Amino acid sequence: MAASIDQIQIDRASGSLGAFVTGVSLRDIASSDDIYRAVRELLVRHEVLFFRDQEQTPTVFAAFAGAFGDVLGHPAYATVAEAPDVQILESTAENPSKIEVWHSDMTFMQRPPSFTLLQGQIIPPFGGDTMWASATAAFDALSAQMQAFLLPLKAVNDFRHGFRESLAEPGGAARLAPAIEENPPVAHPLIRTHPESGRKSIYVNALFTTHIVGLPAAESEALLDFLYRHVVAEEHTVRLSWQPGTVAIWDNRSTQHKPVNDFFPQHRLMHRVTLTGDEPA
Repeated sequence: MAASIDQIQIDRASGSLGAFVTGVSLRDIASSDDIYRAVRELLVRHEVLFFRDQEQTPTVFAAFAGAFGDVLGHPAYATVAEAPDVQILESTAENPSKIEVWHSDMTFMQRPPSFTLLQGQIIPPFGGDTMWASATAAFDALSAQMQAFLLPLKAVNDFRHGFRESLAEPGGAARLAPAIEENPPVAHPLIRTHPESGRKSIYVNALFTTHIVGLPAAESEALLDFLYRHVVAEEHTVRLSWQPGTVAIWDNRSTQHKPVNDFFPQHRLMHRVTLTGDEPA
């Protein structure tokens, strides 16, 4: 029997962002416009949603993701054979995860992603959590004077900055050369306005942002350092412990996230889909 909107239940995961959704499945959301619209509204409001005990079928995960927008590929990751829209994020003892920095996905693009979805496939028995931070709550916590100062500023984001470790590997520069050519450095508003909620958030991150346009290097570095730390202050965050089948979907336009790489050398395998967004304003 198909689920209905009335069956959707929400349990907040922290005071600043995040909520667990129960009562509906990925299939329900992908197949019902009404349920999808209700869940999307919850996603924009809570910024990241968590679903436990979901079917671990890549095609089902891809259909769920596709309900929220058009799929965006990523030049640095392999994909699932039976579901090419689903990327593989795998960490092993031989090839551990390299990204450990708070970030918003792919801000090096002119039109960065809207939503990202992640599903746990192989989860280590301990460690491997993911954290999210609300850049909206962080903006709201700034003084009015600081908000006014930041509003007209822009910051540059660069693919090469975020993938500098991969570029330094043997063959890395050649492998990523097409991505570098397709993604020259781009300036985005330092404070962006969410196109659906209308709320403002801090839109710089330590992985991809290199400098603030028009400021001397020392001032840019000092201000970015403050903003990076401010966005991810504990009171702005939520933390998820993964289980096989758990799904998270988050809004890159208003959050940052960070994998906690404390599970080495255990095996961790995740499936990911990233969705196209719009030009930040």
